[in-house]
Amino acid sequence: MTDTQAHDESHGNGLGARLNWLRAAVLGANDGVVSTAGIVVGVAGATGDRGALLTAGLAGLLAGSMSMAAGEYVSVSTQRDSEQAALATEERELQETPEAELAELSGLLEGKGLSREVAREAAVQLTERDALRAHAEVELGIDPDDLTNPWHAAGASFLAFTAGALLPLLAIVLPPASLRLVVTVLAVLAALALTGWWSARLGDAAVGRAVLRNMGGGAVAMGVTYAAGALLGAVGV
Repeated sequence: MTDTQAHDESHGNGLGARLNWLRAAVLGANDGVVSTAGIVVGVAGATGDRGALLTAGLAGLLAGSMSMAAGEYVSVSTQRDSEQAALATEERELQETPEAELAELSGLLEGKGLSREVAREAAVQLTERDALRAHAEVELGIDPDDLTNPWHAAGASFLAFTAGALLPLLAIVLPPASLRLVVTVLAVLAALALTGWWSARLGDAAVGRAVLRNMGGGAVAMGVTYAAGALLGAVGV
């Protein structure tokens, strides 16, 4: 029974981690779409020069992707440091007060619905097999063999943002000058509808509201930046 419990808990933690990564990827791509679209549409309001649009879009893509990657690296590094510190503390407590730790593990298992006798026996068996792993998973919710990796997080964030940013960048530079703005706006709104739908499905939220909110935010961002670019272009800045 304890083996099944530990197995189920591991799968639950793994599923939650995978969903978090997927959600982060969707949000990263969404950020890439909105921020880059805002930049290129704003520049398009001031000038129709393809070189200027490409330069601005590439600058926004690189700046945004690097910023996202750096932020994710710092954040996940802090989380990993916290996990390692918690494991080190648990290992020290297991060495210094093994009986108290055994009683604590037994109490935690009892709190999950096991009888006192079964919880005690399960705690003993888990401790004999791998005491640190047992406490890490049951008490801390950490898999010692699957700590968060800041490099993986940074790389995933970089790729997600870049993938999202490429769409408005290509949409603004590839079509003929007369169609650039229309193609870009339509492509961006379609992409935002997709990311809004996907994020809503991942979070079990209302799909229609999420899609409209996402598209509305993107439309406002493009409208504001285009107006600012048009104003600056009109005054010759």
